[in-house]
Amino acid sequence: MKSAPAKAPSMTVAVVESDPLRLVGFRSLFDSQGEIDLAALSLDEIRTRHDVDVALLGSRNGQNLFDLIASLKAARPDLRILVTGSNADDETILKSLAAGAKGYVDEGAAAAEFVQALKVVHQGWVWAPRRVLALFVDRVAASGRIFPAGRLTFTDREKEVLELLVAGRSNKEVGATLGIEERTVKAHVAKLMRKVGVQNRIALSVHAITHSLVSSK
Repeated sequence: MKSAPAKAPSMTVAVVESDPLRLVGFRSLFDSQGEIDLAALSLDEIRTRHDVDVALLGSRNGQNLFDLIASLKAARPDLRILVTGSNADDETILKSLAAGAKGYVDEGAAAAEFVQALKVVHQGWVWAPRRVLALFVDRVAASGRIFPAGRLTFTDREKEVLELLVAGRSNKEVGATLGIEERTVKAHVAKLMRKVGVQNRIALSVHAITHSLVSSK
């Protein structure tokens, strides 16, 4: 009598970490989950590997975390990102969601919670503590924005990118003008949209014009 074939993984999860102990820890968590295929990949590999469904991104990078999330989402808009960390404050979790992450799970969570978080995020839903989700909803309901306006600061490069976007240039044209790669332009645009609080480049350009974020020529 033939045995039933092994169930093929339905979700490919990438661990964005080079720490081998961390990878071993995740493998032990997901060993019994036949539908999860775990791999340790670099950020560049994840940008080009379209078979990766969910990326587990550690929050140890501090402020760089939000730029990494925006950069990954610019290169892979379909990628689901689940941030992991230890006792992250509510603002860090909120900013991760605003940057494009689909959820946050504490590293001390039980294996069952980790697996549930991955499945929820893989389906396109948000996984975060209820108090954070309540805060998220309250802020949006109160102002239509996740974070208050009025304290926006842009780097010189971001200002250059914004000026060219308002002028109607494509990402490729912006990159050629500034001498940077197109994917770098996408990352800048994603970060600008996150800072301003809009969902697309058209809204970003309109906001830049109406709020005098670019110089008049």
